[in-house]
Amino acid sequence: MSIADLAWIWIPITLWAAFAQTIRNATQRHLVAGLGTLGATLVRFLYGLPFAIAWLLLVWGASGEAVPGPNWSFLFWVAEGAVAQIAATALLLRAMAERNFALGVAYSKTEILQVAVFGAVLIGDPVTLPAVIAMLVATAGVMLVSLPAGKMSLSALIAGLGSRPALLGIASGTMFALSAVGYRGAALALEPASPVMGAATALVWAQTIQTVLLGGWLLARNAPVVLAVLKAWRLSLLAGMMGALASIGWFTAMALEPVANVRTLGLTELLFSLIVSQRVFRESLSRREMIGLALVLIGLVGIVRVA
Repeated sequence: MSIADLAWIWIPITLWAAFAQTIRNATQRHLVAGLGTLGATLVRFLYGLPFAIAWLLLVWGASGEAVPGPNWSFLFWVAEGAVAQIAATALLLRAMAERNFALGVAYSKTEILQVAVFGAVLIGDPVTLPAVIAMLVATAGVMLVSLPAGKMSLSALIAGLGSRPALLGIASGTMFALSAVGYRGAALALEPASPVMGAATALVWAQTIQTVLLGGWLLARNAPVVLAVLKAWRLSLLAGMMGALASIGWFTAMALEPVANVRTLGLTELLFSLIVSQRVFRESLSRREMIGLALVLIGLVGIVRVA
């Protein structure tokens, strides 16, 4: 039995990806103070690339499949996804720095409605009415979590969404949505024997492009940042490893399932982020945020049941 025959396997893969991404985000947040936003962004790709290559070699050795060669459609989609992910990561780190860890992640999770639209328009991913309802419920929960402390009104929501941290987070969500669609498009453009091989191949291409583009730009414009990234190798290695493990999960899940469903279930990252926000960064959780999380959970249960 192949992984493609297990219709549910994308669910635990996505949950793992969301958990690993939370650890990576927390590690990168610690790195921003010393490396800056772009330096901390580079860490994800530079230190994640060796793990992505190791995963591709493992899949190749275990399956005996040939690594699929690129075509023009694949190159377009993987480059689009790679560039969008660079922008998304930088915007998310800025949003977290200006507000707090969990709320930065919450704002970025407005991607779930955006990714449904982009996925349907750009690569023809189907979106059912029950799935849309589940996404709307989860998004309502995200919006509730993102409200300013002590305020629960439409005007407060509008004011909050117009703030700089919110705009950075929402822009991050847009870029993450375009990135997710690009990576699914890249995996679909290949013709491997299994989705796992397609996802592993796309991941190596993406992280190579990201390392070359961002690393080259920083070398030309601000070489000391690259040197600082290399000196901070201990914490950077953890961020890169967890980022690569998260990407392996995202790429594999999106090769198996429409991207909107994967990214909606990926809202579990918000739950993990709030735990980290409380335990690591000592940021409190209000009753309003708990209600918002309940709505997110209802949406997550809904998307799993209708997928």
